Amino acid sequence: MFNKILIANRGDVALRVLRACKEMGIPNVIVHSTADADSMPVRLADESVCIGPPASAGSYLNIPSILAAAGITGADAVHPGVGFLSENADFAEIVKAHGLTFIGPETRHIRSMGDKVEAKIAAANAGLPLVPGSPGAVHTIEDAEELGKTIGYPLLVKAASGGGGRGMKVAKTAADLAEAFSSARSEANAAFGDDTVYLERYLSQPRHIEVQVIADQHGNVVHLGERECSVQRRHQKLFEEAPSPALSATQRAKIGRIAAEAIHKMGYLGVGTIEFLYEDGEFFFIEMNTRLQVEHPITEAITGIDLVREQIRIAAGEVMSFSQEDVNFNGHAIECRINAEHPETFVPTPGKVTAFHAAGGPGIRVESCLYSGYSVPPYYDSLIAKLVVHGDDRAHCLARLKRALEEFIVEPIPTTLALHARLVEADAIIEGSYNIRWLEEKFLARD
Repeated sequence: MFNKILIANRGDVALRVLRACKEMGIPNVIVHSTADADSMPVRLADESVCIGPPASAGSYLNIPSILAAAGITGADAVHPGVGFLSENADFAEIVKAHGLTFIGPETRHIRSMGDKVEAKIAAANAGLPLVPGSPGAVHTIEDAEELGKTIGYPLLVKAASGGGGRGMKVAKTAADLAEAFSSARSEANAAFGDDTVYLERYLSQPRHIEVQVIADQHGNVVHLGERECSVQRRHQKLFEEAPSPALSATQRAKIGRIAAEAIHKMGYLGVGTIEFLYEDGEFFFIEMNTRLQVEHPITEAITGIDLVREQIRIAAGEVMSFSQEDVNFNGHAIECRINAEHPETFVPTPGKVTAFHAAGGPGIRVESCLYSGYSVPPYYDSLIAKLVVHGDDRAHCLARLKRALEEFIVEPIPTTLALHARLVEADAIIEGSYNIRWLEEKFLARD
């Protein structure tokens, strides 16, 4: 096992990894910016090192400073958390080149899955079902027009290096393709420094379903079921649940087996998530996240498996502590992402929290770095808490969630707690009949 783990992240995910380290008896060190000097992870860590100013480029994305902190403190492993450098293949390579263990997958998988075109090719080779689309990158409008005749419309033009909905444009008809193609390339180049795009059939009412997978260095591969992540605004998830209300037990077992077989063929190592669009009984691969997911706690809730602990053990070369036969799905879990944003305008609302009370009681888990007197900084992602609720079944879980939202207090800054309180009363949520377009096109459109 590792002598000391450096946690190269901030916020609730840094605290999540820190807690796993403490429970495993592993000394730990947190790196932080000047803006996070008073954060909960810094207060609770065995050691902390300031690595730069508030701006991420000078701190949480500053690879030399992170490596220097590892050297100064004697850390022999680095956990990248979520976001920032967690899916940066160059960072993983540099960490290994300095004799440290990167707690994550092998560099080749981070790199291949970070490129949408290469990821599609790898997914197809591994037997994953794909949305009909171009076989690779499309470089000219003439090629796009020819492919459009075969793929059909509506057509989605997507950035190969994209993420978060940027570099994605829809062509409803052939007449719209030239503008969508040009716009997607320009946006991709501005956002990612790469104007490479590819084409996919545009699905009109799909659901976003992802499968949690995990594999060790000894050939063991397991899936931990699926998560439903269809409640999204601007391609950002707000509300997730496990299992999906849209799948039967047979469908769940089938897509789980397909995902596990795929990562086995890839030779994947560690924790990962394979994401699909689901429509009319069919699954279509869209991407793979080669890291821990923000919504991993709902999988932990229904399986009883500590994913971060297992992730650390696997990186240390140990055998996975369970097999597929050991995985049992118990009840239902929902996660609400609580953001420091106005619940109607979604404008960020950083500022000092003078009153904080986390919901509690049976089946309630809150992941947050908030405390009374803490100032939410304006420099980073607006996520300030994750409310995770577990119940015997979906109806029980929704009832507990409604009760927990009434208990949760964050004052005086506006948060999305009010939005979630409205969501749990919506018919589509209660019935489980929503899809990825429902929130923006139906629920928020009424406001």
